[in-house]
Amino acid sequence: MSIEVDEFGIEEGQAVFRYTLTNKNGLSASLGNFGATWLDMRVPDSDGNFDDIILGYDSFAGYRSADNPYFSCTTGRYANRIGEGKFSIDGTEYQLDCNDGVNHLHGGLDGLNIKIWDAEIDEEANSVSFYYTSPDGESSYPGTLDITVIYTLTDDDELTIAYRALTDKSTIVNLTNHAYFNLNGNGNGLTTDHMLRVNADHYLPGNADGLPTGEIASVADTPFDLRDYVVLQEAYDALAGDGFDHNFCLNKASANDLSLAAELISEKSGRKLTVYTREPGVQVYGAIHMGPLTGKGDKGYDKYSAVCLETQHYPDSPSQAEFPSTILRPDEEFSSLTVHKFETL
Repeated sequence: MSIEVDEFGIEEGQAVFRYTLTNKNGLSASLGNFGATWLDMRVPDSDGNFDDIILGYDSFAGYRSADNPYFSCTTGRYANRIGEGKFSIDGTEYQLDCNDGVNHLHGGLDGLNIKIWDAEIDEEANSVSFYYTSPDGESSYPGTLDITVIYTLTDDDELTIAYRALTDKSTIVNLTNHAYFNLNGNGNGLTTDHMLRVNADHYLPGNADGLPTGEIASVADTPFDLRDYVVLQEAYDALAGDGFDHNFCLNKASANDLSLAAELISEKSGRKLTVYTREPGVQVYGAIHMGPLTGKGDKGYDKYSAVCLETQHYPDSPSQAEFPSTILRPDEEFSSLTVHKFETL
């Protein structure tokens, strides 16, 4: 195992760094302290050929650009959407900015994805920890929030992401990583040939703005039944040519269990990704809003170029009493873990 550090760019006179973790099998993951971002993931195909399977940019300037669709960053303070950017805690109402039409998305215009995080490497654990303190009132969220995100690459070919957060005032927290996966390799065509399975009997229907309606619906007899492997093109055809941008309510033996969330397979490359999480939900996003843009290696990205599996609490939970709570109190710790297991068929 090894860790390499190199400069990735400059932000307002401050150096931005890339940290590359490599395990004994040759798999490597690169992380950046701008947005605590997962920059790349190099894994073998069934013939032993390594390729990067995460979409993104070659340079820091790309990640800093307005066109960046949250490529593999840490999103928050509240990942996903909050209706009209409003929530209440103990009778006090808070108004966040609405950066996604009428809704608040991924922490807003000044979210965690654009912050420079402090970093610390642990060579023995083959991990890098990122730290950021979000001051009281930042993006109109209450409370000073101390956040830690720890990426670890194991010799079992797992990339784990652990999240922790502490607050000095009651607030809301929902953190995730927005990695865009293409198991055929970065920019190597669409992911419509991928097969997906999601461990969920229920999902959250959304309105025209992508906000949950409040219903927790059965996936049975719908295009959202992904309990057995489904070829994504077939699923998209059943959705009348659209695609997924929906939260699936994961099957759990008990709350906070580290359990199966989803499995993604490319028979073309022979790569398989299995995701486990302690979170109650996973947002399956088929890059349906991705417009033509140029990414790593001057590869073109478009609709369906990737699949995101964003482990999370449910969108709009602060407004939905039936959803798992996302309120964090000063005497509590937010703690979450997601594991990405890489294999070949």
